[in-house]
Amino acid sequence: MATPFTLFLLAAALSPTVFSFEPAPLQDFCVAETSNQGSVRVNGMACKNPLFVQADDFFYSGLHVAGDTGNSYGFRVTPVTVYQVPGLNTLGLSMMRIDYALWGANPPHTHPRATEIFTVLEGTLQVGFITSDPQNRLITKVLQRGDVFVFPVGLVHFQRNMGHSNATAIAALSSQNPGVISITNSIFGSTPPISTEILAQTFGVDNKTVHLLKKKSTHV
Repeated sequence: MATPFTLFLLAAALSPTVFSFEPAPLQDFCVAETSNQGSVRVNGMACKNPLFVQADDFFYSGLHVAGDTGNSYGFRVTPVTVYQVPGLNTLGLSMMRIDYALWGANPPHTHPRATEIFTVLEGTLQVGFITSDPQNRLITKVLQRGDVFVFPVGLVHFQRNMGHSNATAIAALSSQNPGVISITNSIFGSTPPISTEILAQTFGVDNKTVHLLKKKSTHV
């Protein structure tokens, strides 16, 4: 029979898994109180009084509208997170529409708090993610309309339009606020900036190249 101490060790070992995702809600809903954004929040936002909750707190209109892809990468994300739909607060999910110009790309990035399930609505997209150290394997596939692909939580991933027309996809994510870390912008566009010498040594390039990449990262 397991002793209390053994059960304690087991619980301690499992706790990182148990608490690594957003907790289940303890009520029907907890609509975010968006008028009090300055308050301190822990894993969510303060709840609006349920008596004042309306249908619009659970509603968003706009995913039928194509995003403006006129930027240097040729893609645009239209998010639907807790910031667009306050009723998502504590429910642990969100979604987004991604539009791609011809040869447009959503460059390598991560969502630190969410797994993403990705569905192609129109076009042909190459997608992929990279496994963690030490393997660093590239898992990649070309998707057509109606195809689905999964990007595991926290892993670097990307998409690129490989077709002969614009492309559109929609994605669901396992967090109300999945976050996004753009690899290039995080490294070369941080505030304050990482020193040029560190970046030059890390990537095996000269200082001039680092300065150029820093400049480009501020004009995405």
